[in-house]
Amino acid sequence: MHILVSGKFSQKSMEHNQPTDASTKDYKLCHAPREMEEVAQKIWQRIRDAAVKMAEDEGQLRHLLEDVVISRATLAESLAARLARKLSREDMQRDQLEPLLRSILLSNEREVLSAARDMEAIVDRDPACQSELEPLLFYKGFMAITSYRVAHVLWKNDRKALALYFQSIVSEIFGVDIHPAARIGCAIMLDHANSVVIGETSIIEDNVSILHEVTLGGTGKQTGDRHPIVRSGVLIGAGSKILGRVEIGECAKIGAGSVVLQDVHPYQTVAGVPAVLVGEAIEGNPAMGMDQTLSEGNSI
Repeated sequence: MHILVSGKFSQKSMEHNQPTDASTKDYKLCHAPREMEEVAQKIWQRIRDAAVKMAEDEGQLRHLLEDVVISRATLAESLAARLARKLSREDMQRDQLEPLLRSILLSNEREVLSAARDMEAIVDRDPACQSELEPLLFYKGFMAITSYRVAHVLWKNDRKALALYFQSIVSEIFGVDIHPAARIGCAIMLDHANSVVIGETSIIEDNVSILHEVTLGGTGKQTGDRHPIVRSGVLIGAGSKILGRVEIGECAKIGAGSVVLQDVHPYQTVAGVPAVLVGEAIEGNPAMGMDQTLSEGNSI
């Protein structure tokens, strides 16, 4: 464990100077188990049911709901339609963009299942969200990370210019900047999402909650693996900056406004500038609980 000395981590426990990968452990990056297909189908049916009801209750939204959900046969087609409406512009109009998005999503089931799990995570963790339809229509954090998933497919298929184009447009429209080379699992919640930045070599495992104005950044001019690794179950408070190839251990908690420059061990809570150890995480999974307190009971 890291050692707390006079309110700070001991230097010996926190040394981490190498720009190479901080961990040799495998990463939990949404392997999309077969049972998720059935779950995704149930989520899609709930989305359709909610869309029909909303169209009945709010006639002014009927055209949007018909276009994005009610007229679509699959979640992949629905996601493509929604993103095309949001991302189209003179550079690439909707009649060009939507077929591209639909083709990518229909041929990459893992990305669609990941999006379904992201929606499910938002409903589970955000008391203001009443159904999976709401992220699809209204939550820019969900739309931004779904756009990233499309760009990531393009990046892996060596269509890097187009992937960077998507990154640029998403940054302008949603205020979220995720490099398409980053590796991100599923059941991810970007809450509010304003000014979230995720760098090129970042790795975020499944079941992570990230609040607004969080940066996963590099330091200096290092090349190679230079951005953070965030393990499953982590909660990152608003305004936090995690810099360099540091590892945030499983089910750790990062206090709001913190600057993290060193590794954080599993189940630890850190806060401050620079971040220091304030205790052990009490709950088993901070990302799920969304408990915005430190061990002493102070708000993060």
